[in-house]
Amino acid sequence: MILPGTIVKVINPGDTYYGFQGLVQRITDGKAAVLFEGGNWDKLVTFRLAELTPQEPPKGKKK
Repeated sequence: MILPGTIVKVINPGDTYYGFQGLVQRITDGKAAVLFEGGNWDKLVTFRLAELTPQEPPKGKKK
């Protein structure tokens, strides 16, 4: 299930952002606004929910 705060990956091979991972900011009318952060840029892009798949959060370091 995709909810705000979920890490998602773009699975539409025809999309410029194919393979990118981002954070869902909001969901409206079957579409999700996904925030991509990388280096010196941030981008908020809207996708249909069918174009996204949820990802597991990265594992933290154990001390």
